[in-house]
Amino acid sequence: MIKNAPLAPLTTLRIGGAAKQLWRVDSEDECVAAVRQLEQDREPFFVLAGGSNVVIADEGFDGTALHLVYEGAEHQQRGDGRFAIDASAGDDWSLLVDALVEAGLSGVECLAGIPGSVGATPIQNVGAYGQEVATTIEAVRVYNRAAQRVEELSAAQCGFGYRTSALKGNADLVVLAVRFVLERSPLSAPIAYSELAAKLGVELGQPAEAEAVRAAVLELRRAKGMVLDERDHDTWSAGSFFTNPILSAADFARLEQRVGEHCGAGAQPPRFEAAGGMLKSSAAWLIEQAGFSRGEQRGQVALSSKHTLALTNLGGASAAELIAFAREIAARVDELFAVQLRPEPALIAIEW
Repeated sequence: MIKNAPLAPLTTLRIGGAAKQLWRVDSEDECVAAVRQLEQDREPFFVLAGGSNVVIADEGFDGTALHLVYEGAEHQQRGDGRFAIDASAGDDWSLLVDALVEAGLSGVECLAGIPGSVGATPIQNVGAYGQEVATTIEAVRVYNRAAQRVEELSAAQCGFGYRTSALKGNADLVVLAVRFVLERSPLSAPIAYSELAAKLGVELGQPAEAEAVRAAVLELRRAKGMVLDERDHDTWSAGSFFTNPILSAADFARLEQRVGEHCGAGAQPPRFEAAGGMLKSSAAWLIEQAGFSRGEQRGQVALSSKHTLALTNLGGASAAELIAFAREIAARVDELFAVQLRPEPALIAIEW
């Protein structure tokens, strides 16, 4: 246990104060025991693993940060030829994707280069380039604090949606491990993202060599500052700061009207079909139409010079600076387009 532990070095943003104490968790059993002990002591806590999708207040956290550092993934071939991979919550997601693709397993190749831990992937239903972990997750092992037992949740029980799940915001469920089921194939899943299809030279809906898909995704992500690089401050971020808005047909019609008024006749917001008859638009496009530019700064915080969805730390930035800039962006988008942008990272001791 480390007292008054700085948390900024454990995050990709490199922002935030100290926790009252940091508990490094080296196994699944220790994670369960730690949670039970902290509950018995009535000590507030939060779980920290890869630190890639979190913003911690400058004042820090008046409680315990449970730092998951345990790793280990087991592969098991099934009778149908598919493979089940049980991965620990503390495993590095990007390294796991690399290993799975290199082993000839298909289904997560579009998710290469995403920083963070395996345990975070079902919470956020991590996705990129037309692929989500929801399509390959069979089950999530959790410690249920309310029931005081370890449970296994099926994919259906996880309630996956766009960048969300039944696990998100549910403090009673602590993710311990995730089981993925993948195909043995040299080919990827069908390509569902036009930018990636164009990069690979294939039609939408067609597969490609999984290794080529992984390489193309990494190249696209690097061009957007979305692959961690100590030397590149554009990667000192929490990834995309806002989720793409999901709107009803009526709200999307209102957005189209507002876009026409602000951007001129003929201007159209990006439009994609979403579940339940909803429509998805582009947060990055709305931010740019609201007048914000790549590289725009507020103190030591800036929009990435490569991608307007990432808020970055130029060196020495504070959480207060970052949140203030994020609120400014969201307020302007709401004022112009009547769309409320929502933060994607977890905010620790910060009110949105």
